[in-house]
Amino acid sequence: MNFQGIVNIRAPQQTVWEFLTNPEKVSQCAPGVNAFEVVEPGKKFRAGVEVGFGSIKAKFLMDVEWIKLDEPNMASLRAHGRAPASAVEARSEMHLSTMPDGSTNLNWTADVDIMGTIASLANRLAPTVTKKLSGNSSRP
Repeated sequence: MNFQGIVNIRAPQQTVWEFLTNPEKVSQCAPGVNAFEVVEPGKKFRAGVEVGFGSIKAKFLMDVEWIKLDEPNMASLRAHGRAPASAVEARSEMHLSTMPDGSTNLNWTADVDIMGTIASLANRLAPTVTKKLSGNSSRP
């Protein structure tokens, strides 16, 4: 599944960069994150994430790694998550740009592959869930 979006954030680009590339800060306001651990500072982290697909809730343990950090313009990461009888692989990229009014545009993409017992349900419901979660997330 492929997802993308553009969000305008009323904050300077450097402030947005510092927030979005700090997984500890993001984990405190990201929907569904219930645990967080730094594995390798500035490179790898682990998060417990609970996502609901209709009446089904899946709890994933996600291992996340920054692939590229081009401060303060672009970042990419990959993640692998496990849940009972299911797994998820994700790749995400964000591009930041300063707007004439001093705000920041966040242009993001995510490619997500869900496998296992929840795959068929998730493939049907994930676009709606993703739109809801990305629209409800907190901003710096």
